[in-house]
Amino acid sequence: MSDWLKRLEALDPARLAGMRRGVEKESLRALPTAASLALTPHPTALGSALTHETVTTDFSESQLELITGVHASAEACVAQLTEIHQAVYRCLGEELMWASSMPCLLPADETIPIGRYGASNIGRAKSVYRMGLGHRYGRRMQTISGIHYNWSMPGLDNADHFALIRNFRRHSFLLLTLFGASPALCASFVAGREHGLQPLTDGTLHMPHGTSLRMGRLGYQSDAQASLAVSYNSLDGYAASLQDALTRPYPAYEKVGVVNPGGEYNQLSTTLLQIENEFYGTIRPKRTIRSGERPLHALRERGVEYIEVRCMDLDPFEPVGIAASTMRFLDIFLLHCWLTDSPNDTPEELGALARNQHRTASAGREPGLKLERRGGEIALRDWGRELLTEFAPIARKIDQTLGGSLYREALAQAVERWDRPDDLPSARVLAAMSAGHRCSHLDFVAARSEAARAHVLAQPMPEGLMARFEQSARASLEAQAAIEAADTVDFETFRQQYLDPAQLRG
Repeated sequence: MSDWLKRLEALDPARLAGMRRGVEKESLRALPTAASLALTPHPTALGSALTHETVTTDFSESQLELITGVHASAEACVAQLTEIHQAVYRCLGEELMWASSMPCLLPADETIPIGRYGASNIGRAKSVYRMGLGHRYGRRMQTISGIHYNWSMPGLDNADHFALIRNFRRHSFLLLTLFGASPALCASFVAGREHGLQPLTDGTLHMPHGTSLRMGRLGYQSDAQASLAVSYNSLDGYAASLQDALTRPYPAYEKVGVVNPGGEYNQLSTTLLQIENEFYGTIRPKRTIRSGERPLHALRERGVEYIEVRCMDLDPFEPVGIAASTMRFLDIFLLHCWLTDSPNDTPEELGALARNQHRTASAGREPGLKLERRGGEIALRDWGRELLTEFAPIARKIDQTLGGSLYREALAQAVERWDRPDDLPSARVLAAMSAGHRCSHLDFVAARSEAARAHVLAQPMPEGLMARFEQSARASLEAQAAIEAADTVDFETFRQQYLDPAQLRG
């Protein structure tokens, strides 16, 4: 028996039962008639985007972010996500939550509205940060949406978390292939840019074997950040890499400047990263932060609390964007990343992993596609099959611990999809677009968005849900007002204090 299987057998069932997960789900608000971005402000009925616990905005004022609590089961997590959708849909009028990771019809870049969070210093800082993202990467890129899966298990220390993260980065091609659902996009997203995509019909571009354009060269990518070779070999090394990026001036951003000639803020700083969240990655180590605390300080002082999986596309065939079976597969995947041997990464491997991600995103279903592994090459399909085979004892162990067969069923579904690539979400998207939507990305996603809305609104609504939601919205607006009233310094003083490198130390 291999060492990792022995570790699995010895794993305390109480720790497995202690696995927890939560979801953050982003969706653009879209107008149903033109499948275009809704340019209306964040609805007042949804409360304050600054302080509401379950409904906020991401980059854009038009980009909802729905946040669940922490749950002991995938079913409970999906149930809460569904309830949030039920309440939000009732506050949106005719607007849709766009069901794809790649955006709806977008206006000119400069007219995409950035998120607004009120007059407080922290609210202004959130908007200025987003203004900076727009200057640095363009606003269109920031309208891409996805699912973030937050996961924890008792008893993992910093070394355990970073070993898990290293293997996750090695094996994330499997998730992009199995769950990627963005092989096509509306041409408005790449207007005026070199893109390398193939036309499917007027207004729609695609990659024939693509899985997740969101995670490829057109997605969350940055030439500036490509210069960062962030190692995940230890918390200390990771933190040092981030601190360097947070404090190193970057010439192109120095040209933009912090304040424009008219006295308005362009960005929070001229460093390579304004704040920690600007660092793009498929996975992040996380720690709950205290009021006013920098995330890097929290990590250094109290260690990793949970990990955030950031490479999951919205599934347009699921009413709330993700299925419980997908969450269960992620649990299996993450346990395998932790249990199996995880050698330290090297600059050479980091480069290979970036190339593997781009190949998988743009051509993951291409027959014979090869990825780099340990200095050689291996077929993506063979490597994935190896991993899926190794997952079987993990699924069995979880089912033995929790009862039932749901984890083995989630794995069996993934294996079946792996063996039949036409059943993968990315293939299903292209097939559905061709069969019933004139090969139009906008027509297909608009139809899926309408169907998701109808499905969610047809579900029985828990008693008192809207009353509780309305109370939460009111409370969040009151909390925002209290924050605004409590400010004691001007914004420039606040900005300088928040960005002081001393705030990054543990």
